[in-house]
Amino acid sequence: MKQYVIYTRVSTEDQGKLGHGLDAQRRDIDIFLERFTEVPFEVLGRFCDVLSGKQDDRPELAKALALVRKTGAELLVAKLDRLSRKVAFIAALMEDPKVRLRVAQMPHADKFQLHIYAALAEQERDFISARTIAALKEAKAKGKQLGGLRDKTMARNAAIQEKARQEAGPAMAVIGPMRAGGETLMAIAEALNRTGVATSRGGRWTAKQVSRVIDRARLVQNAE
Repeated sequence: MKQYVIYTRVSTEDQGKLGHGLDAQRRDIDIFLERFTEVPFEVLGRFCDVLSGKQDDRPELAKALALVRKTGAELLVAKLDRLSRKVAFIAALMEDPKVRLRVAQMPHADKFQLHIYAALAEQERDFISARTIAALKEAKAKGKQLGGLRDKTMARNAAIQEKARQEAGPAMAVIGPMRAGGETLMAIAEALNRTGVATSRGGRWTAKQVSRVIDRARLVQNAE
């Protein structure tokens, strides 16, 4: 019988209390267990940390890994960045002969593919950070005021991120696994329309709208 140990993670205490991000992770995991795993299967344990993915010392992850090593079960996470944002950390786990990893949003990915994805994601985050620093330096060099409107800007950004989270979450429960499986944007749109999932405005899905939701989900991911 296939056995799993489930691990989820949110970034802040508020997310842990309010469930922000956890519902989406649980939906992705449920979809994987319903559609992509061998049957029968057994979930041996569920563990959740409320800590940044930049921290390697996470008590619940340590418990999950200990159970995986003891039983031979697979460690199941919704997304790779819920496990860690560091490619070195992920690579070290993959080299552990007693740890087998499964990512719900990429149900058919092997170790090599997961390693490449982790490396590309880390590279993208590094570039975004460097771009932000460069933009601030350029603005300062041109004499632009960087303060004053900071509170309004932060409030606006928070509102944008919350809207993106609310709109992208339910749809990504369908879009994420299908996109990870190689489905086209049009095929995903048709699947959403068939299953009765409405757009944020109550309309029918198009490939362009699917692409927008994926972009919003990335915005939320980068903000966490």
